[in-house]
Amino acid sequence: SIGVAVAPTSLSFLPVVFHLRLHSSSAVNGAPLPQTLAPHPPARRIGHGIPAGALPRGPGALRDAGPGGAGLPPGLDAPHGPLRRPLRAEPLLYLGTGGGKLLLFSLATPSSPEFLRLLPIGATRPVSAILPLPSVARVLVLADGMLLLADPLLARPVRRLGSLRGVAAVAASPPASSQSSCSLAVAVGKRLLVLDLALREADELEVQTREIAAGVEGISALAWVGEDSVFAGTASGYSLFSSSGGAGQRTDIFTLPESAGAPRIRPLSGGQEVMLLVDNVGVVVDQSGQPVGSSFVFNSRPDCIVEVFPYVVVAAESKVDVYRRRNGVHLQTVPIARRGTGVLTVASDGDGSGGEVVVVATAYKVFCYRKVSAVEQIKALLRIKSYTEAISLLEEFESDGEISNDMISFVHAQLGFLLFFDLRFEDAVNHFLLSETMQPAEIFPFIMRDPNRWSDLVPRKRYWGLHPPPKPLEEVIDDGLVTLQRALFLKKAGVDTVVDEDFLSNPPTRADLLELAIRNIIRYLCVSREKSLSPAEMEGVDTLLMYLYRALDLVDDMEKLASSQNSCVVDELESLLDNSGHLRTLAFLYGSKGMCSQAVAIWRILARNYSTGLWKDRPNLPGTDSQETSADKKSGEEIAAIEASKILQATSDQDLVLEHLGWVADIDQDLATAILTSEMREKQLSSEKVIAALDSEKVGIHQRYLQWLIEDQGCEDPHYHTSYALLLSKSAMEAFHMESNSGEKNDKEIDSDIQFIYSLRERLQLFLQASDLYDPEDVLDVIAESELWLEKAILYRKMGQENIVLQILALKLEDSEAAEQYCAEIGRDDAYIQLLDLYLDPKNGREPMFTAAVRLLHNHGKSLDPIQVLERLSSDMPLQLASDTILRMLRARVHHHRQGQIVHNLSRATNVDARLTRLEERSRHVQLTDESICDSCRARLGTKLFVMYPDDSVVCYRCYRNQGDSVSARGRNFRKDAIFKQSWLVSR
Repeated sequence: SIGVAVAPTSLSFLPVVFHLRLHSSSAVNGAPLPQTLAPHPPARRIGHGIPAGALPRGPGALRDAGPGGAGLPPGLDAPHGPLRRPLRAEPLLYLGTGGGKLLLFSLATPSSPEFLRLLPIGATRPVSAILPLPSVARVLVLADGMLLLADPLLARPVRRLGSLRGVAAVAASPPASSQSSCSLAVAVGKRLLVLDLALREADELEVQTREIAAGVEGISALAWVGEDSVFAGTASGYSLFSSSGGAGQRTDIFTLPESAGAPRIRPLSGGQEVMLLVDNVGVVVDQSGQPVGSSFVFNSRPDCIVEVFPYVVVAAESKVDVYRRRNGVHLQTVPIARRGTGVLTVASDGDGSGGEVVVVATAYKVFCYRKVSAVEQIKALLRIKSYTEAISLLEEFESDGEISNDMISFVHAQLGFLLFFDLRFEDAVNHFLLSETMQPAEIFPFIMRDPNRWSDLVPRKRYWGLHPPPKPLEEVIDDGLVTLQRALFLKKAGVDTVVDEDFLSNPPTRADLLELAIRNIIRYLCVSREKSLSPAEMEGVDTLLMYLYRALDLVDDMEKLASSQNSCVVDELESLLDNSGHLRTLAFLYGSKGMCSQAVAIWRILARNYSTGLWKDRPNLPGTDSQETSADKKSGEEIAAIEASKILQATSDQDLVLEHLGWVADIDQDLATAILTSEMREKQLSSEKVIAALDSEKVGIHQRYLQWLIEDQGCEDPHYHTSYALLLSKSAMEAFHMESNSGEKNDKEIDSDIQFIYSLRERLQLFLQASDLYDPEDVLDVIAESELWLEKAILYRKMGQENIVLQILALKLEDSEAAEQYCAEIGRDDAYIQLLDLYLDPKNGREPMFTAAVRLLHNHGKSLDPIQVLERLSSDMPLQLASDTILRMLRARVHHHRQGQIVHNLSRATNVDARLTRLEERSRHVQLTDESICDSCRARLGTKLFVMYPDDSVVCYRCYRNQGDSVSARGRNFRKDAIFKQSWLVSR
């Protein structure tokens, strides 16, 4: 048997560098799987007398270390021990033979392996295991049941480690880069020992031995996992020991059946898990012996197991099998041609968590392989058009973290181009969308032939050269159909092809393929519009998207794109859309680009064509609900006017607005009014030019525009106020006249007309009352012969004709309340007398309005002169109607007279009281002495003149002249804070 091992790269054991190549994959469960490892042809040997090329060049998972060979010294025994690499910058291999020799090879140059050194350890000591111990700068060799130590470069003879004999198995603890020590688990007879090695000064090695288990018989396999977990395997089962717990810390994991064969233990995942072999099943457990993850079911019982993350490589029965570490799926089988007896030995560098190298040894040859990169595996599958397998492999690599995000995007883009040229357009675009690095400009050559406006934007990316350069869709489809025809011919001839079977069984037509391709490119460009692109790229995306919409005659999509915010280049599209008759789209495009004149001109043409029946109506505007009822649908002519009005409402170009206002008004006067009164434009239109341009027959537009000027814009031009009042008056007269001649209308129509007239007259009345800027005489001339009496009353009131106003209110409208309210506004008593005259003598043959007269006297009789009232009362007026009112009026008059007398007498009494009080104040006696001083300047008064204020403060005459008679020396202002003294009237 041959033992092979590779030193860990994480401890400065550098990996061997190999060239890779992928071959066809093996099949698992009927589905082909990608290769993981591949041989480098021709296979080279490391051994004496072994011919080059002994390894077949067919499909395989492992690749040879290098094309060159390194011969062994003559007479060297067959390889028997493991392979390791020491602490050197160049890649090195250790090889142990059955004749008791250690060999050291250098693979610094992959094409020329170099033999470095041979170290004999004893002719009768076949090497069964090699363990590099980088933390103590040693290489441990297990040979003939003894532990031997050698230096990493095999420069000195080996030394025996202790006096142990009959060592059945040995395992080293996981290395720690920060420590110069390590531990070994050694199975000797029925004992399980731990040897603690520590590197001291002068390269001396200190060894301490302790026993952790006794009475364990038949240990043939050991593995140290984690810090202190030691797994041991015997013919009867597997056990777990703790290296730090002392004797007796044993846990039995499970037993083995008699036919299970020899136990095998392999640490996995960097020493965190371990695989325990039961016949042909590998059970993965954690450091405590609990099963984790998936178990491995091998095709046959392995002779040796290693891990090259994310794969597990096993050797058995002249072949090497590769399994995926994550789920245990079999990926590849590599046959190994060998001569002689013995089992295959396979090893990897370090713990397998990050290694790249796999070494396979037979009795007379050693082959070195390395893991094929994810990129190379995917590239090989794409080269043979195994798209499903490539996608599956990419997903596995992505989940395992073996491939970068940029490379994932790159592969998706490469997949998309391959699928595109294979006419699988939907799948191609799906992969384009999954690529984060692919640029939309890469699609441009499929749409527009070079050279074009955006040719410089197309990136010159170097893909794997698996597809031809992009070219127009028609050429891609034509070439693909030729390939399809060729594949059909070859299939009839019995030749297998890589063309999709769906295409062969149901060949598509050129038209169907072209439509499918365009729809999927549209889908990609629509998604690309949401990305952050440069202005030039956005122009290309939107413009070419419009090209594709037009190619499929997707009118709704074209109009939706053109009417929304877009980056389309008008120069590239206007002739195309004009020639194809897509004028609506062109109008929307002009409008979105601010080309208002061109847009409105097109809408005018469309409105004229719709009105003459040249074109059929389109049922909906872009973006509107297509489920609307037929009653809500608008004609094409109305839609054209609506779209034109949107543009005209926003533009400040006065000439443009006035040029197109007429035809919009012919279709819808509301839209024309909205154009004139729009608040969206930056600069409002000139009211003079607008009014001059308005058609005199469009009274409604004229009215609403003047209303907007006056009410919303606060216009105070008397001319506009008068014009608005005249227009309203004429409209009200016309509506009133039409209503009076509505004999043939039904009740519903009559009610509607009445409501309209009421609304119109109410608006006229409110304006006539609110505005003081119009000319009432001009308005009165218009309505003089009409029945608009309330409007006339308002106008006469503006003119100050009180008598006519009262006549209209009292006699024409018979609105007593309004007449009395108007009299109250006049504010004179004679207004009520005048109104009473109208009630009692209406003239023109009308009967006196006694009820209204009595109501007037009842409400306002108290404020009227009874004599004037009695003078105006007619002798024909029934006494019982006015007796109570007249009596009450007279009583109120007497009461008012007497009340006035009382107030007069009270006022006289108050006046007399005030005069008396003033007299008393002036006649008061004040006594001053020589010590009396002025309250203001504090000077002695003596014989000076002085003044005394009502608050009894005394000041000299000089101070009095300075401060006046309103404010005393004590600061009291008698005008604001008067003093009240009791008088005879108050005290009584």
